[in-house]
Amino acid sequence: MKYDFDKLIDRTNTHSVKWDKHLLKEFFETDDVLPLWVADMDFQCPQPVVDAVKKKAAEEIYGYSWHKTPEYLDAVIRWMDRRHDWLIESDWMTYSPGVVPAIDIMIRTFSNIGDKVIVQTPVYYPFFSAVNNNGRQLLQNELIYENNKYTIDFDDFEEKAKDPQTKLFILCSPHNPVGRVWTIDELKKLGEICLENDVLVISDEIWHDLILTGYKHTIFSTIEEEFKDNSIICTAPSKTFNMAGLQMSNIIIPNKKLRETFSFSISRRNSLGIPNAFGIVALIAAYEEGEDWLQQVLEYVEENFRFVKGFLEEKLPDFSMVNPEGTYLAWINCSSLGMNDEDRKDFLLKKAKVALDSGSIFGPGGEGFERINVACPRTILEECMNWMYNAIQEEKG
Repeated sequence: MKYDFDKLIDRTNTHSVKWDKHLLKEFFETDDVLPLWVADMDFQCPQPVVDAVKKKAAEEIYGYSWHKTPEYLDAVIRWMDRRHDWLIESDWMTYSPGVVPAIDIMIRTFSNIGDKVIVQTPVYYPFFSAVNNNGRQLLQNELIYENNKYTIDFDDFEEKAKDPQTKLFILCSPHNPVGRVWTIDELKKLGEICLENDVLVISDEIWHDLILTGYKHTIFSTIEEEFKDNSIICTAPSKTFNMAGLQMSNIIIPNKKLRETFSFSISRRNSLGIPNAFGIVALIAAYEEGEDWLQQVLEYVEENFRFVKGFLEEKLPDFSMVNPEGTYLAWINCSSLGMNDEDRKDFLLKKAKVALDSGSIFGPGGEGFERINVACPRTILEECMNWMYNAIQEEKG
């Protein structure tokens, strides 16, 4: 089936976090903006997913559902084997309504109040609240930004991992927002440092299916046998198939002791063990019949990245987009505007009338950057870039 990603789908008045005017007003103090912030797509979901949800709705009873059925488990197993060369066992899988709730629970489960947790900034900002709100200490291993690319400061990482209070490392792989798809060598070095210092790796791999041409994602636990016992792999179909609202994620834990401890925590202590009935059938349909849709999305997203890059080179040459390797998030250096982050946010909202994610919310290293979600019809992206350009030209006088 050929999908039309140029199709404009009206998401206003649909309770959409990204488009809801009341929420835009709350977050940005104005609803008169074009939103390219929240990381979901403005594309139709795969038709098999739509059909599966409609079929489920037609049952007319939406009672408690259970995911540990052969259809569900086999769909996940086949997907991970086919797409990532990782043959997992069915009993390694545990359910969570999302990766972020799972990380919150892992922090409470595998560390104590006052312990330290490493994150690599600039990074997905819910990591910060997950650590701070649970009474742990945040250790920020800031990525190195040179020649428009990010690399890891391993010396700093090792120093922080050696701290006896450091118990956990939250790895973002692929990395949001900078778009890095970490190499095997980079991941191996991180994993070895964590093993040497008894630091458990929580690997957020929710973007693992959204890899651009020329790059390959490596599941962290597959690199070394020892990594398998010292890591928890967080995956979901939500980013891959644009179904975050169905609240399904697969937390894969080969280590039996870690798995049993986490499973008890999520189902007994936090009462989050019952999945969304629609999410179950949607996940199965996505993994079994959604691959063609995903390939088409990746091709369209790559064209959108090329459009943004070309636009900047032609009209805003002082801006630069970090070369994307994965995700559908453009990470753009706007520091040439000469504004601090608050002033730039105000300028983009009031003058350009676009709602983006300001780089400062992603922590140290994010200053001067904007994150733009390019998983939208190209006309929307063109409108966003033109509005930015026109506002900047007007500001220059």
